[in-house]
This record gives sequence, C-alpha cells and structure tokens, in this order.
Amino acid sequence: MDIGFDLIAALMVAAFVAGMIDAIAGGGGLITIPALLAAGVPPVAAIATNKLQSTIGTGGAVIAFARRGHIDWRKFAVPIAASFAGSAVGAFILTRIDSTFLSALLPALLIAMALYYCFAPRMSDADRHSRAGPLALAGVAMVIGCYDGFFGPGTGSFFTTALVAVFGLGLIRAVAHAKVLNLASNVAGLAVLVAGGHVLWIIGLAMAVGSAAGGQAGAHFAMRFGAGIARPLLIVSSLALTARLLADPANPLTAMVLGWVG
Repeated sequence: MDIGFDLIAALMVAAFVAGMIDAIAGGGGLITIPALLAAGVPPVAAIATNKLQSTIGTGGAVIAFARRGHIDWRKFAVPIAASFAGSAVGAFILTRIDSTFLSALLPALLIAMALYYCFAPRMSDADRHSRAGPLALAGVAMVIGCYDGFFGPGTGSFFTTALVAVFGLGLIRAVAHAKVLNLASNVAGLAVLVAGGHVLWIIGLAMAVGSAAGGQAGAHFAMRFGAGIARPLLIVSSLALTARLLADPANPLTAMVLGWVG
C-alpha cells in the first residue's frame, strides 16, 4: 500500500491518543486497530503492525515495574511461557483465516470489547486469597495469550481482571504482572506475524513513537487530574472508529446486514 506522510502523521496521532488512554485505563488497541483499518491497512497487517507498536510500549512498562521490584519472575515463569505459547498459536490461526471473514469479524470484536469496558468491574489494590492454583494461572495465561495473538485489544485488562478476581493479587501487583504476561504474548505474536511478512515497519515504528509519547502524557494526566475520563473517551473513540469502518458498504458485515434489510 502507498504510505504517505499524511497517513503516517494521522496514525501517529491515533497512537498518541491510544498510548495516553492505555497508560490511564488500558485498551489502547481499541483505537489503533480501527484507525489502521480505516486507513486502508488490510486486517492481518493492521493487527501485526499494531502488535509492533504495542510490544515496544509494553516493554517499557515492564522495565519500569521491574525496576520497582513489583514483578515475581520465579512465580510467573510458567504463566509467562504459557502466554507466549498461546499467543503463537493465536497468531498462526490469524494468518490462516480468510481476509473477507476477518474484515467482518473485527468490527464485531471491537464492539464487544467496547461493551466490556462499559461494564468491567472496578478493582481494589488489596491482595486477597487466591481462588485457583498455579496450573489454573498457566491455563488462563495461555487462553488470554491466544486471544492476544489473534486480535489483542483488552489483553492487559483481561490479565489484570483475572489476576485480581481469581488469583487474589492487589491492583498494582496485578497490573505489573499483567504487563509481563502481555509482553510475552506480544513478542510471540509479533514473531509469528513478522515471519509471515505482515508487519508494516515504517507505520509501526512511527506509531510506536506516538504511543510512547502518549503514554508519558497519559501518566502525567492521571496523576494530575485522575483517570475518570479515560474509560468514556476510550469507548466513544472506539465506537466512532468502528462506525467509520461499518459505514463502508464494501465491508462484508455491512454488506451482509444490508442484504438482510434489502
């Protein structure tokens, strides 16, 4: 596809907004993936390119948490490996799916993720008793990792929610370990998609710069003004970009609905 400066600039702005929101509430992929699709990037390439910029951003967060001693590497070694393996499988499945079917599936997944963020529970920072053991943790990590390799948005929130609700971690420790699990799934998914030649490197690296700057701005915003506005902004932005995708009569999902109505 033709990559112009205006397209790269627009996607960098989208990545900046996504990085800012991701630093506050998570879910930045709900903005970057539909932005890439709206720019005309094919579905698999859009997910692959988003995976590149997401991996860089998540890696920075892991380094920050590790320096502060929030990560128990020994306890999470097996879940990290499970997340890595699950993501590799998910990314492999992604590369084998028909692009027409994927074009119809992605808007539905984006809407489902927006609804998840509407109703996701608030979480506490206090550690609680774990409701499941290490094998269950590895299994959950593999399933969520598979989802991340296949699609991605919301992966960090899924990991965090599971670690708090099922495995008893406080919010800060849950977020720290969710970032590690997410980094493992990002690296594995990215490796599979790079091997398949699906990553648009210029766009992905440019978006990574925008995402990193947005992450810094989001952290500053959260500390100064609070995080209350981030979730509504994420939902509205995601739905608006998804509506932009569905407004195209050539979208398979739109064409199917119009066929039913007609």
